[in-house]
Amino acid sequence: MHIDVITLFPEMIEQALGHGIPRIARHSGALSLATRNPRDHADNAHRTVDDRPFGGGPGMVMQAPPVIAAVEAARAAQPDTLVVAMSPQGERLDQHWLQRLAERPALTLLCGRYEGLDERIVRAVDLELSLGDFVLSGGELAAMAVIDGVARLLPGVLGHQSSAREDSFVEDLLDCPHYTRPATWRGESVPEVLLSGDHARIARWRLQQALGATWLKRPDLLEGVELNAESRALLSEFIAQCQNKTVRNEEA
Repeated sequence: MHIDVITLFPEMIEQALGHGIPRIARHSGALSLATRNPRDHADNAHRTVDDRPFGGGPGMVMQAPPVIAAVEAARAAQPDTLVVAMSPQGERLDQHWLQRLAERPALTLLCGRYEGLDERIVRAVDLELSLGDFVLSGGELAAMAVIDGVARLLPGVLGHQSSAREDSFVEDLLDCPHYTRPATWRGESVPEVLLSGDHARIARWRLQQALGATWLKRPDLLEGVELNAESRALLSEFIAQCQNKTVRNEEA
């Protein structure tokens, strides 16, 4: 996959590929990256790319001509690219979106700054995505999140192919708890089932814990999940255990 990032701060984006999974993806050849600075397309001596908003108001707005020129350069270099503006007004980014983006041959991530983008820029992109209902100083951190999330889904990047399949949100559930050595630490022991060697029993426990964690922490996710009979039974058992534990604590 190739990713172009249109940004006023290309050095920030380069940092995203210098560590962890994005670095591995780049070194393996699974991911390539280029940055494009709208200032390179400015038609003035000071390379300014922003101006005051028509109608008045605070802040500055990124101008259409230099930004659109950068978008067009990205499209010319990668005709199959999907141009995505990182914007608080966009659709919420989730694991399903990352999986869809990872299937693309090329992406162009547009990072806004200042008060925002001239609306004519927004109409020239294919898609707007948001990290959530909050505002950052610019789109670079959001673009880095996309790069990291997509990189780990590319074939051959993770050390174990099942790692990505077992992440939180892949099946619309949170991940199950994980443990490693030592088996007992500060009086707390690893659940016996994980030491049993019974893979079917371990898989059942992990599914139940994932269902339970989602019920406890993100019950909204369960509203969109169609559970089969086994999953419903496991979740009911988990809820009953939690309720019994609460009653015992209250009696104590």
